[in-house]
Amino acid sequence: MIGATLLFTAGCAIPPSSGSEAANAIGNIPDRVVAMAAPNQDISTARLVPDDGCYWYEHSGPVETTLVPLRTPNGSRICTARES
Repeated sequence: MIGATLLFTAGCAIPPSSGSEAANAIGNIPDRVVAMAAPNQDISTARLVPDDGCYWYEHSGPVETTLVPLRTPNGSRICTARES
């Protein structure tokens, strides 16, 4: 039973990025992003997700921990500029 649970939850993890590991590491976000972030978000768990170029943080709820987009006080997602 425990083995099946571990196999099931392993599929929910974000795979490691192929780019710069240090830039995408948990908690390694620029000061300007910290300054833009709304309060009540766990900045210590924030990371840049290369798939969408946005910053996400871990929200620990009563049942599970979920990645949630890091947002500004007005509700906008905090993302890097996309290359054209």
